[in-house]
Amino acid sequence: METTSTSLKAHVEVMGRIVELPLVVGTEQEVAIDGQQLRSETGAILLDPGFGNTGACMSKITFIDGERGILRYRGYPIEELASGAGFLEVASLLIHGELPNEAEFAAFEDEVRHHTMLHENYRRFFDALPMDAHPMPTCAAAIGALSTFYQGDLARDDVRTHVIRLIAKMPTIVAYSYKHSIGQPPVYPRNDLGYAANFLHMMFSTPCEPYRVDSVKARALERLLILHADHEQNCSTSTVRLVGSSNANLYASIAAGISALWGPLHGGANQEVIEMLTRIEAEGGDADAYVARARQRGDSTRLMGFGHRVYKNFDPRAVLLKHSCSELRDTMDVRSSRLLDIAFRLEEIALEDDYFIRRRLYPNVDFYSGILYLMLGIPVNLFTAMFALGRMPGWIAHWLEMKQDPSTRIGRPRQIYVGPTKRPYLPRPERS
Repeated sequence: METTSTSLKAHVEVMGRIVELPLVVGTEQEVAIDGQQLRSETGAILLDPGFGNTGACMSKITFIDGERGILRYRGYPIEELASGAGFLEVASLLIHGELPNEAEFAAFEDEVRHHTMLHENYRRFFDALPMDAHPMPTCAAAIGALSTFYQGDLARDDVRTHVIRLIAKMPTIVAYSYKHSIGQPPVYPRNDLGYAANFLHMMFSTPCEPYRVDSVKARALERLLILHADHEQNCSTSTVRLVGSSNANLYASIAAGISALWGPLHGGANQEVIEMLTRIEAEGGDADAYVARARQRGDSTRLMGFGHRVYKNFDPRAVLLKHSCSELRDTMDVRSSRLLDIAFRLEEIALEDDYFIRRRLYPNVDFYSGILYLMLGIPVNLFTAMFALGRMPGWIAHWLEMKQDPSTRIGRPRQIYVGPTKRPYLPRPERS
């Protein structure tokens, strides 16, 4: 990975011994202390639970400035990509490093379009699962199972074909998992539809009657997927890299990422936002009273969808999704409209209240994405799977970058042991 050269050093003192460690400066002037020699030089390691101050890699894919609310894919502002590009165009950018020209995009789109179908034996795979199975373990299992269908390609290490298959088949897998859960037959993909429109077709059409894809909803879904496409070294992306560092294949690594995303602290947060808005609606829709409870010490009420581990300013994705919600307002049902009004009021309170301002608690991407999914007709238990659908190109891009980086080593964090010191083994009769 390229970095800005620097002669600056960090001087670290450990138990009276001072060592020099090089500084690494990224293209956006981010600074890191290269601590790879810290233990060999001092015998000490850096303890950093949650890895909040630890750089696990150098990457060319996504740049985030949480203090200024900036998100860029390969240097392109997220605002410009979300308003001007399609999801497959962004996927190609993340995976290949540059925006495709007309010929490159046509070839990429054509490859994806002709790999959307699943092997017919997949019907038996879904039939083997309970109808009420959560879509996330279903999707993780389905992605892992892809490696059993393409073992020959794995042996040849035909990475490009694997990449295309994952981008193409993930919408089909998500839609199949939904159809299975409601007892409807799976709907085959249509090659004449765009990526988002084809997904909506597979989700909501039936053999009984024709289904017309709403172009406004398809575009809103494209924007959602673009905004979820990558977000630097989050929990699931780090999981994909860590699993991949053992030389696990792409399908196994992505399946692990899906499992990491399933957690409510990661991909499941937008579902908690909807549950919060629903609770406020059931209590009469008084957002002010709900916030007042959330501020009281000892009260278990929590305000979901505000604040972010990285962003200490507006999450730029939340701003774009709020705009999409407004665009779709005329198409939503009465319940979704009420939930959106409550969300707007919660945001107003947070932007005016010193309690939230001092803590820099602004709406994050989860705050509006759940409402937008409801507007599109997506059931709540499928929200996290939709997140996985959008994040697929980012996971793939990071896996490829990790594999192509000659400095990659198998991930192996260290620890500080805090258990018992050495003690003798006693036979059972002698133990008190």
